[in-house]
Amino acid sequence: MPLKLPLGIQTFSTIREDGYHYVDKTARIHELLSGSGYVFFLSRPRRFGKSLLCSTLGALFEGRRELFKGLAIDSLTWEWKKHPVIHIALNQGNYESGGIDALKARLHEALREVAQCLKIPFRNEVLSEQFSALLSDAHIQFGEKVAVIIDEYDKPLLDSIDKKDIHEKIRAELKGFYGVLKASDEHLKFVFLTGVTKFSKVSIFSDLNNLTDLSLNPRYADICGITQEELEENFKEEIDSIAGGGVYLAKLKRFYNGYRFSEKPLTVYNPFGLLHHFNSEGKFIPYWYESGTPTFLIKLIKQQNINVLNLEKKVLSYDDFRKFDSENMDAVPVLYQSGYLTITGYNEKRGTYNLGYPNDEVRTSFASSLADLYIHIKSDEKTPLVLKLIDSLEAGDVNSFVEALRPFYNNIPYDEASKVESYYELIFLLTLRMLGIYCEAQVYTAIGRIDAVLKVDDFVYVVEFKANGTAEEALQQINDKNYALSYEESGKKIVKLGIEFDKEKRNIGRWVVG
Repeated sequence: MPLKLPLGIQTFSTIREDGYHYVDKTARIHELLSGSGYVFFLSRPRRFGKSLLCSTLGALFEGRRELFKGLAIDSLTWEWKKHPVIHIALNQGNYESGGIDALKARLHEALREVAQCLKIPFRNEVLSEQFSALLSDAHIQFGEKVAVIIDEYDKPLLDSIDKKDIHEKIRAELKGFYGVLKASDEHLKFVFLTGVTKFSKVSIFSDLNNLTDLSLNPRYADICGITQEELEENFKEEIDSIAGGGVYLAKLKRFYNGYRFSEKPLTVYNPFGLLHHFNSEGKFIPYWYESGTPTFLIKLIKQQNINVLNLEKKVLSYDDFRKFDSENMDAVPVLYQSGYLTITGYNEKRGTYNLGYPNDEVRTSFASSLADLYIHIKSDEKTPLVLKLIDSLEAGDVNSFVEALRPFYNNIPYDEASKVESYYELIFLLTLRMLGIYCEAQVYTAIGRIDAVLKVDDFVYVVEFKANGTAEEALQQINDKNYALSYEESGKKIVKLGIEFDKEKRNIGRWVVG
């Protein structure tokens, strides 16, 4: 019988009481709660299971053991004592347009709901005073310390990040509100905050010197997300009903897996995309990406002149992940924290992290979003050209392939025409990647750098571009530097392609094949 999938359901009690399938994370939660510390922060991309984790923690501290029957923690040592729980979710509310008023209204409503649930009189004072009073009153009334869970603590900040006046007011309000936690230490049993990124100038991180950041901790790399082992153990019937077998699992992994959150080489699937994939009987659609486009990040990439040809080759130190604020923002760490890049390698000696796209869903979809900045082509013309590009590559028909590429260079702004060669390479790369075709840019060899390598079923295309030279010179460079050597054992036919760009026409000029 197919599983009852919890699509869009983030409440642990609803999942357990209504018979939805739950991938058991309670052993990892128990490990967290049994260790050192009691104030924690976890950064994960949106729709990655943070809200369900928060709800699960809330049910634990409420002592609702009946919900955990049959799960790992039910057989482990845990004091099923009822604590008052203050659970605040800031993923509700439109803070971009509503600004500080929307934030105050959301916080006020959240505190009022908690007071009502705990049957504590609600003091209608300023927000920080309401919060402080609620903590002390709950402790006194229940005789037990309070568990505070704040989900998506940073959403108001992220929503307003490109509106400086609104952002500053929201940050000041949150600084005062979260500052209550430091002054209320005697009332706190447990504090857990989630978000996408870590704003350095919010008092949580500057004032709470006992806060433990779990975001890059290898021990909790899979506390959100679904591992390959969990996938095959929990969704065997779904896998078998769609296709089963190694080929399907390999494709599933390439498309939805690949998120890595520590130096530990463990990757996970985004639950949102995976569950929707199974619910749609195996359609490979970018469900997670389409649930929220990174408009702000796309703007930031262009403002900072980030070389998107090299996004899969970025290297960061541990400190780079922690330096984030609206006044000092680097797009690359934010791309990681938002889920558009992930850790692909770790250099233990240097303590550095290599970044890249997590999977095919993000690689192709993000390329499509970036392409909107550079490529202007009518939507009714796009599909026939796309089909022609793919068919030509798979057939080894280079002339048809290049002719189909030309329309993607149309309408390049006049002021872009004199730009360096990499601008033309960028359009080439984005066009191919948004089609889902494997296209690697700026591939380094022992004696040079290949501009692009394309791989399809039967062919490997080694491509060199010239904006200030001829197609023949491009092909000669491929031969002189033996760029194709490392692909000769692939079993595929190698095609060497030299492309010359015409700056006056702002398009592909001549090309030669070798």
